[in-house]
Amino acid sequence: MLEIKNLHVSAENNSILKGVSLTVKKGEVHALMGQNGSGKSTLANCIAGHPFYTITKGSISFNKKNINKLAPNERAALGIYLTFQNPPTLPGVKISSYLRTAKNALAEARHESPTELTDYLRELKTTMKFLGLPLKFANRSLNEGFSGGEKKKLEILQALMLKPKLIILDEIDSGLDIDAIKVVAAGVKKLQAQGATIIIITHYQRILNFIAPNYVHILQQGVIAVSGDKSLVERLEKTSFKEVTTTHE
Repeated sequence: MLEIKNLHVSAENNSILKGVSLTVKKGEVHALMGQNGSGKSTLANCIAGHPFYTITKGSISFNKKNINKLAPNERAALGIYLTFQNPPTLPGVKISSYLRTAKNALAEARHESPTELTDYLRELKTTMKFLGLPLKFANRSLNEGFSGGEKKKLEILQALMLKPKLIILDEIDSGLDIDAIKVVAAGVKKLQAQGATIIIITHYQRILNFIAPNYVHILQQGVIAVSGDKSLVERLEKTSFKEVTTTHE
């Protein structure tokens, strides 16, 4: 589904990614880990098409289509979804209206019929109930006055409503208590059951206790230094990034 070959990326003339290669098959779960500044979020944003970053070498292909030059909305139409580390606040924009607009925009881009209002509201209510969100939540302004947990649950709500093919979770577990992590993990598992492919960017093992990755990759200084299975995470918890990467050299 996703193939990244020798990707080099810079921002404001600073080289950040220095030759990342990664293959992700449909339905797999990949975890990206690494110290701050290693390039994890840069990689995520490049896949989603953030204009701040410049690809200087290499390629990103999604379902065998090169997406290097596609705009973010075009990548979203293909089925790529990226959660925000710090979701923006949009006062006056109701969640229910925002999500319906997003769904209809995707449908239009894919030359599909828009979802009927009654069907949309039924799906929204069912999905919110699944995530333990009260119905009045849908009438609130996007992220205005939200707690950290509410913001992250809204990111998962959007994914469940928009049904992307590839979901990149950029530190979706940061700042969450154990109950909120369980809710977020349940949402991710439901997305998996619907056929989604998942990339999880995290610093910690805790969310990976609920969502078992097929592969774990450790980024270091702009490259993937080590790849392995979940046992790699367990080693990290007992040692350090430096020890794990040095051992694999």
